[in-house]
Amino acid sequence: MRKFAVLTLALLSLLALAAVIKIGVVLPMTGGISAFGQMAWEGVQIGYSMKPSVAGNEIKLILLDNRSEKTEAANTVARAIEKERVAAIIGEIASSHSLAGGAVAEERHVPMISPTSTNPLVTQGKKYINRACFIDPFQGGAAAVFAYKKLGLRKAVVFTDIEQDYSVGLSRFFMKAFTKLGGKVDVVYYKTGDQDFSAQVSLVMAKNPDVIYITGYYPEAALIARQARQMGYKGYIMGGDGLEAPELVKIGGKAVEGVYLTTHFNAKGAATPMSEKFVKMYREKFNKEPSAFAALGFDAYLILVDAIERALKANPGIINDLKKFRDAIAVEIRRTKNFEGASGYITINEIGDAVKSVVVDVVKNGEFDFAGLVNPDEIPH
Repeated sequence: MRKFAVLTLALLSLLALAAVIKIGVVLPMTGGISAFGQMAWEGVQIGYSMKPSVAGNEIKLILLDNRSEKTEAANTVARAIEKERVAAIIGEIASSHSLAGGAVAEERHVPMISPTSTNPLVTQGKKYINRACFIDPFQGGAAAVFAYKKLGLRKAVVFTDIEQDYSVGLSRFFMKAFTKLGGKVDVVYYKTGDQDFSAQVSLVMAKNPDVIYITGYYPEAALIARQARQMGYKGYIMGGDGLEAPELVKIGGKAVEGVYLTTHFNAKGAATPMSEKFVKMYREKFNKEPSAFAALGFDAYLILVDAIERALKANPGIINDLKKFRDAIAVEIRRTKNFEGASGYITINEIGDAVKSVVVDVVKNGEFDFAGLVNPDEIPH
């Protein structure tokens, strides 16, 4: 009986030591780019189902909707930190949102990992802000390499959304790489929410380019493609990862057939054993094919949990001091080396950026089909 009592006391002591680790998930679940947030959240859920606890501690996900708005991006991060007292944050999606929310997280010394924000400024000069995706110099450079070397294109017109940090940055990096390779580039501008692109397309038609490169998001990109085709444009259309959503095809229809885009993942080009495991679990849960946004949501979650696990292994008691716990997690995220994710083997460098290859997809029969891969060493510097 005494032995039983001692064992019971020991068990109760262990239970008392176990804690709930709160992770904030700040995504656009409603509003203009809600499709991105919903896809990333699906990936986070798959990661959570694979690893719902760490070092004997339960993980609790706190989902907060930033409504696809910059101001709310900052507000939701603040709410996660101050009201929910999260240990770390997964978010945000758009680079402009991550810049706004990341400023809050950085000021309050809370580690944050974005699944998909690719603008270099997101992590620049920050100690607590990281990402699971490649950055726009890689993406823009990869698009330029694919256009120039794989498709043989020499003249490009770039559509730039002047209201999106992501678009402005990606345009700049594509143009720099494309001209360095020997191509010629012109640029036209638009704003988020625009519906009529006839003026810009008229300029494009006058320049007769081989390719239109769209660096914004899927709602406007689909309309640009439709209007360009309606006005007689016969050349290639390309874009960045901001085009990858089923809504691109729903809005653009036949006009987006053959559109190439740089992205992070394709189920047909599984890069690691974890890719195959993720695809299987995702199909079973959601009965559809996973997107790159889902894969990156999955990777962001598992990279963060891996960092938490290493922080606790080094100092189990640190979980009881939220400030020190957050600091330790931030340090461990940047020690991530060759992590096996769904989107490839990921290394987080000293400034919080992920280093890995770029996938190129093409819209084929209304689906995003695997078209190729561009490695970092192929991109001009």
